[in-house]
This record gives sequence, structure tokens and C-alpha cells, in this order.
Amino acid sequence: MASKKTIFVAFAIEDERQRDFLKGQSLNTKSPFEYIDMSVKEPYDSNWKDRVRTRIRRSDGVIALISKNSLSSSGQKWEIACAREEGKKVLGIWAYTDDRTNVQGVRSVVWTWKVIEDFIDSL
Repeated sequence: MASKKTIFVAFAIEDERQRDFLKGQSLNTKSPFEYIDMSVKEPYDSNWKDRVRTRIRRSDGVIALISKNSLSSSGQKWEIACAREEGKKVLGIWAYTDDRTNVQGVRSVVWTWKVIEDFIDSL
């Protein structure tokens, strides 16, 4: 592994705790990636899409935390579509062991450190 990669994480706000777990994992000293947090602290303002697009452009790839909440998350859907428009690879990882929701156009896999590391190494 040559250098750290910057990863944008797309998630439904209801899955914020799972995002926190991913962040905790990324703080592991052997983590191969840096983490961009775009969680919503206040309601979206009119230019949030511009700010998110800029951050996605600066990222090497996107990890989408997939759950049943993803199906109704317009923000997460837009982030995934934006990543595709910007030519970024997207990895879907299931946010919960008992939830295997499929989001159209996103290949989702079981959440393991090895899967995340392999994805990041491929960027």
C-alpha cells in the first residue's frame, strides 16, 4: 500500500451510528484510508450539493453504507449518483448483519476490514 486514499462515505442519516463505527475503524493505525465526513449537522442548505460534489471529486472512491434506510434517503441516492457522474468507484457495504437491502446499481457486500482494504487498494 503506497499512500492513504481519501474515501467519501455516503449513508442515510438514520445509519449515522454505523458511519461512526466505520470512522472508528478508519482511525485504526493500519487504516489504508482517510475519511471525509459529510454528515448533516444542520438541515441541508441550498448549496449542499455543490459542497458534496467538490468533496466527492477530491475523493479516490466512495463507500456507501447500505441499509433499508438507503431506499428512502434522497441525500444518499444523490451522493451515489454524483459519485458515478464523477467517475468514482462505489462500494456498497451492508450496514447491518441482518439487513441485506439492495440498492439498484450498487454492488453491496458484507462489511469486513479485508473487503474495505481490497476496495481501497484497487483505487
